[in-house]
Formats: sequence, structure tokens, C-alpha cells
Amino acid sequence: MPKVLFLGDIVGRPGRNFVQVRLPDLREAWGVDCVIANAENAAGGAGLTTKIAEELLSAGVDAITLGDHVWDQKNFENEIESLEQVCRPANLPEANPGRRFLLIEKDGFRLGVATVLGRNFMGLKADACPFKTADCLLRELKEEQSCDAVFIEAHMEATSEKMALGWYLDGRAAAVIGTHTHVPTADGRVLPGGTAYLTDAGMCGPYASVLGREVESVNASFLDGMKRRFPVAEGDVRLAGALIVIDANRGLATSFERIEVVATD
Repeated sequence: MPKVLFLGDIVGRPGRNFVQVRLPDLREAWGVDCVIANAENAAGGAGLTTKIAEELLSAGVDAITLGDHVWDQKNFENEIESLEQVCRPANLPEANPGRRFLLIEKDGFRLGVATVLGRNFMGLKADACPFKTADCLLRELKEEQSCDAVFIEAHMEATSEKMALGWYLDGRAAAVIGTHTHVPTADGRVLPGGTAYLTDAGMCGPYASVLGREVESVNASFLDGMKRRFPVAEGDVRLAGALIVIDANRGLATSFERIEVVATD
């Protein structure tokens, strides 16, 4: 049965360096077949560049997903089309460049990967309902792309929206894993219908921080209300995500495990 490793939001240089150093050994030790990583915060804490995407792919990432910071790096909208293993949120306006989904093939197993953006409390506005978009993705990936299973990332701010999507897709998607809020949650499990679910995978980055940013600058902003730069922090770097085993015949999960690797491991 294929084993899929999902990595939560990679934040800045500390996060991506840690992933690049540790991922090759972790893939081998855990017997991972496919690695999916959200890298929307990989470039200076906001966005992605071609160079960083290529570095992560070289380290063993098979598919890179993005979220509401997809266009934060200058000129990336002109680069994303050339990155065959990178996809943007599927429910952005159709005029947006980039792929709506990705396909990973391993030993005859075909996995479809896609991200849907939430519509509550998000700065970048989705053009379509994430629930209806997920329905369309499931049909397209299974019927037209002949995928054995489908992995849906829920890039959302609201916990309720993520949980609702998990239940909505239970028994149809192999996994619904939440990202965006950078704080790992303790509710990971396989739902009754066979869908692996986690409200938030956490981040791959510095945990001596406020969501990956330096504590002092964030606290200062809360105290005086003034806007300022929030540099990426550096302390207590960890890798967080989930390991999911999928029954290729059923296209559903058989097991779920939340993972967290710290620098001393």
C-alpha cells in the first residue's frame, strides 16, 4: 500500500533548509512513496520562487502545493507554468496561470493532488466554492485522469470550514489535510468513510516564533497597532506533517499518523 508524506507550510530559509537536509533520510527510514509539501511561505516567509521550488524537488519532494501567498514573489506568475510539479489553488479565477492539480505516479499507483482555498477570513479571494471545486476535482481526477486516489489540501483559516470539507469528502478523497494556520492540531484520524483528516498539519519552520515570524516584532505590532516587517524567526526548527497509508484498490486511507521532527532527532 502506498505511503504518502505530507509536509505542512515550509516557512523561510530555516524551514526549507531543514526539509532539504532531513527529507532524503526520512523518505528512506519511513518507506515513503510520495511526498507532497506546501511551499507557499518558502521564499522569505511569503511566496515561492523557481529556484526554491527546484531545490525542494531535488531534495525529494514530488509535488508542491501553494495557498493564498501564491503570487507574493515578484514575477512568479510568469514562472509557475514552467514548474510541472507545482500547483496553485484550484478555485482561483480561471485566468490565473498555473496548474489546478498535480499527478504523482509510483509503481503503477496514480495519485491526484489538489488544493482548495477557503473563503472565510482569507486575503486572497477564491473565485469558486471550495466544496464544489473539490467535487469537480474528484470527478476529473478519477474519471478523466484515471487516478487511483485523490489528496485534497484544505488551505483555509477557519477550523470549521476545514472540518466541514473533511466530512463532506469522507469516503471519496483519500485525504483532506488542512494548512495555512501553521499550528499542528491533535485531531488527525481516518474518518468513518476512509478519508484521512487533519485540521492543520503545522509548519516546517521555526517554532520559537509567532507562526514562523520573530516574536518581538509581532508582539510590538499587537501592542501599538502599527504595521512593520515580520522577519522569519530561526529558533527551534521542526518538520511537521502527516504520514498516510492508502489502499490503492479502494482509493482510501488505511492509517494516519501525525509526524513532527525536531532538530535534535
